[in-house]
Amino acid sequence: MNAVIHILQTQSGGIMEALGQHISISLISLFIAALIAIPLAIILMTHKKTAEVILQITSILQTIPSLALLGILIPFVGIGTIPSVIALVIYAVMPIFQNTYSGLTTIDPNLEEAAEAFGLSRTKKLLKFQIPLAMPMIISGIRIAMVMIIGTATLAALIGAGGLGTYILLGIETNNNALLLIGAVLSAILTLIFSFLIKIISRLSLKKIGILVTTMIVLFGGYAGYRSIARPDVNITIAGKMGGEPEILINMYKDLIEQDHPNMKVSLKPNFGGTSFLYKALQTGSVDIYPEFTGTVLQTLVKNKQQIGHDPEKTYLLAQKLLKEQAQMTYLQPMEYQNGYDLAVKKSFAKKYNLKTISDLVKIEGQLHAGFDPDFYQQPAGFPGVKKSYNLDIASVKTMEPSIRYKAIANDKVNLVDGYTTDPEIKEYNLVVLKDDKNYFPPYQGAPLMTEKFATKYPEIKKTLNKLSGKISATDMQKMNYLVTVKHEKASKVAHEYLVSHNLLK
Repeated sequence: MNAVIHILQTQSGGIMEALGQHISISLISLFIAALIAIPLAIILMTHKKTAEVILQITSILQTIPSLALLGILIPFVGIGTIPSVIALVIYAVMPIFQNTYSGLTTIDPNLEEAAEAFGLSRTKKLLKFQIPLAMPMIISGIRIAMVMIIGTATLAALIGAGGLGTYILLGIETNNNALLLIGAVLSAILTLIFSFLIKIISRLSLKKIGILVTTMIVLFGGYAGYRSIARPDVNITIAGKMGGEPEILINMYKDLIEQDHPNMKVSLKPNFGGTSFLYKALQTGSVDIYPEFTGTVLQTLVKNKQQIGHDPEKTYLLAQKLLKEQAQMTYLQPMEYQNGYDLAVKKSFAKKYNLKTISDLVKIEGQLHAGFDPDFYQQPAGFPGVKKSYNLDIASVKTMEPSIRYKAIANDKVNLVDGYTTDPEIKEYNLVVLKDDKNYFPPYQGAPLMTEKFATKYPEIKKTLNKLSGKISATDMQKMNYLVTVKHEKASKVAHEYLVSHNLLK
């Protein structure tokens, strides 16, 4: 609970922003789903066969896993809020349509005859008689859809739409139960609040509901219009991958740009998603800049037939060249530190067996019990390559999630783990990174990535961001990661202090 309270105190602004994003996505999705499903049910209430076909279609759509549906939508509508809303609407239409249709078609026939006997027109019959009687079923469908939307909306964080899912995913990735708890509890509270509000709305007359809906449309439209008018002359969007380190870097970019170019306003999108999502967002113009690593570029983003060398400069130049040729991207100068793979042991274990390099592991390979990330264990560039290059035959290997492996070595469940050279857990758990004495692992230097079109339009930004070229050592980044991830200090504060202390910021 102390950790939860500390995060709430230090990250209240970010939590409130994520909460606002979650509410916005949920309300928009629920409103659109109701706007589609309710009129459709009214139209088809006298067309039973067509209604059954629609129900079958919506039921089939509900069986598609959320992540698969998001993946299907990305090539067509990009990433961010739009595909998230579309996916949520698809899931929400079925319960609203089904309940509305059932409510309208299960009214007592005697009451139907009575309404006709009073000479009500079709419209008056619908508004004064059928919809009021069906309202409990309609509200029940909306409530079911609302619960479904709020729960599924947490996945929006995977494609850069933000929301409370950001904290849930960060909690899972970093094994931080406090973050996980904050995201999950707030989602549950949001569901209860929405459910209560829907219950209150259900007691209103159709006229008052219509006024309420119209007011919400006006408010949302007015706010969107104000945001578009109030935008500065130049608005730059910078995004980062999941985790503390990318957030530190993008805050540095923001501070440097806004200092050198006061007329520019920088918007940050931290924890925007994985590599493929971010790269797609850059290509489609959803974001303008994000930090990427040389090894990742050559292994994931471009077609590379050349063997990745171990010279950092040559690796960067090859990545820069291929990005320009294949994707019309501009890759700025890299920072000093490398966030590449490493192998680590506890300091006491290293001292006991005099371990300094990966080669030193060979002499005690029969006593090694490793905990590796599944990707590292399987990828040719990971453990299979290390095993072959160092002729290393480890006694046993267990695969586990990245954050869990550090807990495992801290609790002596394993004595060797893989990781990244700037992981804050190295400092937190007092680990020793073994030197890659055969230079097996490729270089992973970070640098700002942007499209050539953007770089040509704003050449002054290139000059500004290149101030970080050759700066930030591995020790510096490890310390900053520790402050953000373990001590829960604000990434913006940590980034600002580094820039000021190194005379990069006034």
